[in-house]
Amino acid sequence: MNRIWLPTAALTMGLVLGAGTATLTLGQQPPMQPPAAQQRPPMAQGKFPHMHAAERALQHAEVSLEKAAQHFGGHRAKALQLVKQAEGEMKEAMAYASAHPEEFKEGTGAPASK
Repeated sequence: MNRIWLPTAALTMGLVLGAGTATLTLGQQPPMQPPAAQQRPPMAQGKFPHMHAAERALQHAEVSLEKAAQHFGGHRAKALQLVKQAEGEMKEAMAYASAHPEEFKEGTGAPASK
């Protein structure tokens, strides 16, 4: 009985402290979202869930790059420029899809070109 007391107590304390710490930290961190002034209305959800997910990722990347404190030798600014260019291409792609609905019927999707 003497030999199992210490390991049992140590294991119990570890479990209690670990569970308590996890409970405290889970409730304290809100999800990262851009400020309301920087949020853009998302594309209408529907037939193109991957395109909508890509748009959200680009918006997140833009906000993160704008908040970065360092310039990284001009590469941060270039990355920001490219993200904005990609956002423009996304808008053009969705406008194209709206103008050519016959190309986007179910079962007619083509693989992305490389």
